Amino acid sequence: MGASFSLLFTDQDGLSSSSSPSLGDLPESCVASIIGYLDPPQICKLAKLNRAFRAASWADFVWESKLPPNYETLVGKFLSFVPEKLGKRDIYTRLCRVNTFDGGTKKIWLDKSTGGVCMSISSKGLQITGIDDRRYWNHIPTEESRFGSIAYLQQIWWFEVDGEVEFPFPTGTYSVFFRLQLGRAARRFGRRICNSEHVHGWDIKPVRFQLWTSDGQYATSQCTVSDPGEWFHYHVGDFNVENSNSSTRIKISMTQIDCTHTKGGLCLDSVVIYPSKFRERLKQRGYLKCAKPM
Repeated sequence: MGASFSLLFTDQDGLSSSSSPSLGDLPESCVASIIGYLDPPQICKLAKLNRAFRAASWADFVWESKLPPNYETLVGKFLSFVPEKLGKRDIYTRLCRVNTFDGGTKKIWLDKSTGGVCMSISSKGLQITGIDDRRYWNHIPTEESRFGSIAYLQQIWWFEVDGEVEFPFPTGTYSVFFRLQLGRAARRFGRRICNSEHVHGWDIKPVRFQLWTSDGQYATSQCTVSDPGEWFHYHVGDFNVENSNSSTRIKISMTQIDCTHTKGGLCLDSVVIYPSKFRERLKQRGYLKCAKPM
């Protein structure tokens, strides 16, 4: 794009004319108004063109339009120290970093491209039936989780996982997923392998997912857990937030309580909450499992 612009101000000999206008002559306020329509990665790229674009890329009104409407609440909740004169671009950058809360069991961040709020709840932040009995469950370390560990199920009859979070989500529609994998992954001679020794029972009956919110929204669906060796996001359901000035309490459940058979070999990483538009992104990457509404 920068090369195309430069050609507009080049004479027939391919040399820039000193008397012709250039990109550097554009008023900073004009440039800022233009780049305000772009997404954050595009703004950062254009900042490399010249001084005018670089200065405009720091304009507060440009970045305030990219921040969530309740960003001040998020700043107060997650940034321990914020200089009084910190610019909106710096605030955006800091909120894009992964911020941990609730004893390290939950993480929150802004998507760099869209400014959408994303959340992840670790397996240790969920209530798992039988988690204290090592005959059934174990917490194992892994580099494949942003929390550094996952919950691994060897075998159980009664499978039930519950979670709850209360958070001031910005206005919008959000999707909830369980991040799961059948089989236990490991590294051997630098290669990823997956041990499916304990995988059984998931093809007999589907898993049921449920979602409740404090303002009365409810969703339920079911899906068969399948395809050992790969992490998938199992879609629980969606919820809407209309008021970003108050917190929304969300309860999530995943169950398979048919006691006619055991099930095992499941890795539970986390529950993730993304803006609903991210579903298509997960689908394109092959990470999405869509449950059927009940």
